[in-house]
Amino acid sequence: MSWIVSLPCTRAEAEALSGEIPELDAMPEAPVVVTREIDEDAGLWQLDAYMGDKPGAALLKLLQSFVPSAKGQKPVVSELPEEDWVTLSQQGLEPVQAGRFFVHTSSYADRIPAGSTPFLIDASQAFGTGGHDTTAGCLAMLDRLARQGASPRNIADIGTGTGLLAFAAMALWPRAKTIASDIDPASIFVTRDNAGINGVPLGRGGGRLALAVAPG
Repeated sequence: MSWIVSLPCTRAEAEALSGEIPELDAMPEAPVVVTREIDEDAGLWQLDAYMGDKPGAALLKLLQSFVPSAKGQKPVVSELPEEDWVTLSQQGLEPVQAGRFFVHTSSYADRIPAGSTPFLIDASQAFGTGGHDTTAGCLAMLDRLARQGASPRNIADIGTGTGLLAFAAMALWPRAKTIASDIDPASIFVTRDNAGINGVPLGRGGGRLALAVAPG
């Protein structure tokens, strides 16, 4: 079974948790922390932390430290049914604009900015929806490299997750030979599905995306 820990928070606290969280990054099995606005009129926000095992007192205390405004309030700990908790944690993600790229879920398919290069990446069993600062930064850098005139012939997206960075690179350099690999077979299945959704051709050679399950 999976577990979720919920705590109220302020918008400022939610924004502070939108990027990397060093205290969690150092953990071998860190929970996935997301924040969301639960009442726009009242300005109420909530922190949700998803994890595979029942949280102990130390983890609950750490999560409470992220939201000082909730001091004195007891975290709500709930057991989830056997579902894909990565998907659950990523539902409702806001779209990401990074350079020319617009990464969105199905709920934003009718709100794509003119002139952008869109990719539809729904929540899945793999990470890489563009919401993390690292992924968004890589998208922005790819855009910058293209504007500076870079013209790579070979591209490798190692640890591809959802395939997003490989798709973006292929949109910029469609003649390059591109491969996307991941140590997790589930990620490759997800990448294959996302490639079909976004019209990315699979195969070997220029203009096609090769897929591989590999440790590096």
